[in-house]
Amino acid sequence: MTTLKKSLAYLASLELTILCLSCSLLLVFAGTLAQVHYGVHQVQQRFFESLIVWWPMEADSQLTLPVWPGGALLGSILLINLLAAHIARFQLKWRKLGIQLIHAGLIILLAGGVLTGLFSVSGYMHLAQGEAKNYSEDAETVELAVIDESDPQLDQVTAIPQSILSREGTITHPSLPFRILVDRYYKNTQLIMQQEGLPPAGDHGIGSRVSVQELPPATAPNDQNQPAAVIEILPLSSDQKAGTPSTYGKWLVSPALGAPQKLSVDEKQWRIEMRPTRHYKPYTITLQKFTHERYPGTDIPKNFASQVTLIDPDHKENRDVLIYMNHPLRYRGDTLYQSGFDKNDMATVLEVVHNPGFLAPYIACVIVGVGLLIQFAFHFIEFVRRRKATP
Repeated sequence: MTTLKKSLAYLASLELTILCLSCSLLLVFAGTLAQVHYGVHQVQQRFFESLIVWWPMEADSQLTLPVWPGGALLGSILLINLLAAHIARFQLKWRKLGIQLIHAGLIILLAGGVLTGLFSVSGYMHLAQGEAKNYSEDAETVELAVIDESDPQLDQVTAIPQSILSREGTITHPSLPFRILVDRYYKNTQLIMQQEGLPPAGDHGIGSRVSVQELPPATAPNDQNQPAAVIEILPLSSDQKAGTPSTYGKWLVSPALGAPQKLSVDEKQWRIEMRPTRHYKPYTITLQKFTHERYPGTDIPKNFASQVTLIDPDHKENRDVLIYMNHPLRYRGDTLYQSGFDKNDMATVLEVVHNPGFLAPYIACVIVGVGLLIQFAFHFIEFVRRRKATP
């Protein structure tokens, strides 16, 4: 029991709070400076969403050393520190009500941050006028989509995430009658037409006419990585029938190609393409009209809005909604913001965010505010009493 009490006392100590806050200040300072070299998204992942900050920063480096606690670790320790302090110092008294509410609000705020970091999903829905979509696309990650087109009514899609492609191994799936061998995965590339002295990326499809030039990861705020992969389609090892080829060729896949590629396996037509990761929704958004207002005499946007139709057969929803700046659409846990538009003003870009912890900051602020008012009221009443008791 003595060891347990000492451990609880240390976890609830003010010294641990000050240590975590000091480390957090230095982490924010280092992460802010690192954005110059590594970009916002990469810094967010490696500084603020990680347990440990590793050195050197390059993921392909052979030597990495832990140098500092990451944002996820510091946030978790602060949450444990607040919970321990709440348990160790809890007193069921009216005079302590304000302090207890302040602690409870801070705990909800940190817990909401943990929920957001673990379960929030963000993507973009690019819609031309009259177009309908039931999915959003991730701006940072890609997937390899292998699509069976044999059924004219329905496409069967097998999506292989970027995390598996980057391992450069053999991929099998029960829905695929072949194996996929990832020969090479590139984080960022530039595709150029094949020239003398440059080998083609593959021997089938567009890859037989294109070469790949590997580039360092993009770090500028408006730049994005263009990943690519060279894959080889192989028959299943257990299905070596007579006449089955030993390989269906090497293919280059990349979002920069712009068009899917097709191959025939077992008398079925298949389509392969690397595309942004899709997050499918149980509803459909159709863009009816997009409007864009500018300040007179300039090209500076004043206001832009999207008139959309929301259709959800499961909930019998079919209604028109206007999405514009600072007025998003909230539906089934998703929030759809007006994010951008195409230069020709004929298409809109909606940011779709699913965040299960989005209410935590609002609830926490209300609870902390009430706690501060109660605490101030107790001190004010005590001050008035002492003032009246003074001769």
